[in-house]
Amino acid sequence: MESKEVVSHPEKLFVENNSLGWEEVAVGVQRKIMTYNEEIMLVRVSFEKGSIGVLHKHYHVQISSIESGVFEVEIDSQKNRLKAGDAFYIPPNILHGVVCLEAGVVMDVFSPMREDFITKD
Repeated sequence: MESKEVVSHPEKLFVENNSLGWEEVAVGVQRKIMTYNEEIMLVRVSFEKGSIGVLHKHYHVQISSIESGVFEVEIDSQKNRLKAGDAFYIPPNILHGVVCLEAGVVMDVFSPMREDFITKD
């Protein structure tokens, strides 16, 4: 089995959103890894109306803030409609996902950082 190479990304003290490019991760879903170290990561995720953040789980703690738009958020089989200014918390290993009802952006914080977001096969 080949090991994955971790892409070098220094901790950034100041991050200018416009200096970063989008990475397409699903139909209608793009992300920017804003900054991180081994303990924490900040990711901006853009959703088109109708796009889906599929149900999944991971060992990281996640806190997310709705920057814009409206989302149906599902955490551990519980659903809630959230809009700009709202936030949610996801404990480790809990099934969760979102459906975008009105185009928007979600800011995700992970602890520890998501190595799978920065590794290359």
